[in-house]
Amino acid sequence: MGGCCGGSCGTGGTGGAGSPSGRQADFRRILTIALVVNALMFAIELTASLRADSTALRADALDFLADAANYGISLWVLSRALEWRSWAAVVKGLSLGAMGLWVVASAAWNASTGVVPDAPTMGLIGLLALAANVSVAALLFAGRRGDANMRSVWLCSRNDALANIAVMVAGAGVWSTHTGWPDIIVAAGIAGLSLTAAWSILRQAFGELRAEHGVRVG
Repeated sequence: MGGCCGGSCGTGGTGGAGSPSGRQADFRRILTIALVVNALMFAIELTASLRADSTALRADALDFLADAANYGISLWVLSRALEWRSWAAVVKGLSLGAMGLWVVASAAWNASTGVVPDAPTMGLIGLLALAANVSVAALLFAGRRGDANMRSVWLCSRNDALANIAVMVAGAGVWSTHTGWPDIIVAAGIAGLSLTAAWSILRQAFGELRAEHGVRVG
């Protein structure tokens, strides 16, 4: 079927940068960078979210953690058969879906308590997170039309960059309205992105499993 890097498929070959093995080595280096960046940003954003009492920042921090774990899984299965990569994408899709549902519940809880987060912290950390995710998304752009495993890491970084912009908008909304509603609305939006990406990843992964290995799923 379709290619691993938006073109031809396969993990064999001994050629240079243009060969399948060369492209896979490049993708492995990119995933390693993405793993480190996301792990660092998780620690930074989680700390900031606790200080700012921001649900949107907390949801974004957990997104960084999920992505760091996903990149680690992707590195583990990168040189394995398509079935392994597709099942890894299934795990990613399920984790994204679970995170989205958790954020919905968290946003509902914060709406009932009426917490007003710290707007300047939201804006500053949102800008830092955006810079990190745009950098990672740019590195991963070439793999956006690969198999479900490669496409899933691109979707995660793309959605994270959109979420970071939304967090900054929420910070401005909290500052102007002096209420926590912008924070809650953005948290719900991040949950929607996670659930949409989860559905897309799971649909492609299950399709690959059926097409390549005859596995009946769903």
